Amino acid sequence: MKLVEKMQTIIILISVGIGLFLGQFHWMNQNADSFILPFLLIMLYGIFLTIPLKNIKNAFTNIRFFSTSTIINFIWTPLLAWGLGAIFLSDHPALWLGFIMLLVTPCTDWYLVFTSIAKGNLPLATSVLPVNLLLQVMLLPVYLFIFAGTMETVGLASLIESVVIVLFLPFLMASLTRYIFKRKQNFFKKKIIPFFASSQIVFLCFAIIAMFASQGSYLFANLEVIVFMLVPLLLFFVINFFVAQIIGRVFKLKWEDTVSLHMTIIARNSPVSLAIAVTAFPDQPLIALALIIGPLIELPVLAIVAQILLRKKGS
Repeated sequence: MKLVEKMQTIIILISVGIGLFLGQFHWMNQNADSFILPFLLIMLYGIFLTIPLKNIKNAFTNIRFFSTSTIINFIWTPLLAWGLGAIFLSDHPALWLGFIMLLVTPCTDWYLVFTSIAKGNLPLATSVLPVNLLLQVMLLPVYLFIFAGTMETVGLASLIESVVIVLFLPFLMASLTRYIFKRKQNFFKKKIIPFFASSQIVFLCFAIIAMFASQGSYLFANLEVIVFMLVPLLLFFVINFFVAQIIGRVFKLKWEDTVSLHMTIIARNSPVSLAIAVTAFPDQPLIALALIIGPLIELPVLAIVAQILLRKKGS
């Protein structure tokens, strides 16, 4: 595992600190928000570019794993997210929506790192990655319309515009790039893909720096956000951990496949939701802050889960 991947949580925390520091300067505080969306769009373009969508058919070769992970990620988890939010965040609708947006998007990058650490079935975990990406792109607007509509947070026209800009634009640009380099696959795979694969964390950190530079004062005035998010998030991780354990036993999955199931239903993909939040809810920074705080809790949890699984395998 690369050093950057090992240090991801620390790097994000450092980015938060840099953003809070820069936010003390008037110009940065007033103008940093204009940099958030461009950095996120570049990052999402890189994500779409580096994910092997042509291998999507491989996900269907293991029907048990594919069907259970898909049902848990796109039916069970949205219901669980809504339920936990209703219990713990009903008095804070912006946080509730941010919490839901965080949980309904399965991770498409670092869950592979923790799958590898826990000695899971990495090829199997990789095979469902493009499926998870495509489904979250298609279903996130549906979830948002259902939940945001219930909370009367955003209009349908604004939501559609945000989804088109944030998801489909970088997806189309990535598809166009693949087409342009169709006859130069060697250069594409050896130069372009490695660059965007390694630079995604950079653009995410730039976006986080810009976010906290522009909203740092708002966060300081709402530090209870971290406390409010902590309990429901930890409950989500614990519940889905045991769901994976139960599913693995019921369907008699191999241990390595069960490990992969753990990671794909626990790890979340906040950058995608963050980009939507920035464009769809510019007047409600608590939603975006909830999506930034999420990974600060999630990454240490994933590291702990990986160690628990390693010990269970050895016991």
